[in-house]
Amino acid sequence: MYLISVTKSLQSLGIVDIDTDYNNYKHHTDSYALRYNYERNFGATMPNGLLENFETDLLYQMSLFDAVQEIAGAKVLLQFFKDSDIPFCFATGALPRPAMMKLDQCDLWYDEQILATSKTHESREGFVMDAIERAKRFYAQEEFDQIISIGDGVWDLKTAENLSLDFVGIGDRNRTKLMAEGAKNCFSNLEEFKKSLF
Repeated sequence: MYLISVTKSLQSLGIVDIDTDYNNYKHHTDSYALRYNYERNFGATMPNGLLENFETDLLYQMSLFDAVQEIAGAKVLLQFFKDSDIPFCFATGALPRPAMMKLDQCDLWYDEQILATSKTHESREGFVMDAIERAKRFYAQEEFDQIISIGDGVWDLKTAENLSLDFVGIGDRNRTKLMAEGAKNCFSNLEEFKKSLF
């Protein structure tokens, strides 16, 4: 439903010819979806302020659908990280307010200080690096001994590889693809992943 909301928000801005093959985008982010479709429709640079208008309408479009559901085990895993003093952060291709809306709907703990989004970086590498820097500041650590990126898509794996991060794949939907692309650690769900940490 989220991508339907993105499409409807683009339409609300007068963008008619929308490339809805989002999986084949150069960057899988809200900000890129807006700029790419704006430029291909109007042949001009996206005006200042349009990203904020898009974000506001996206919240409205999301409100027309049922609330998103927590990925099984997410709340327990985050609590485990907090209880175990394991630093973590959030990196998402969404924009800030839609990302927080989804986290709120799932009743998941977060802090805006460790939430990196596509508001400032169109590329996944950009906002993942931003998330790491935010985590360093939040947890007052100069470096981390190990950084594990958790995701469910091939683009998540590729981003981790491009940044020389360890990667953990979650979910069975893309498991075969992830393993074919070189993912070494894949789990059916977050509960299974959490058990592996003991």
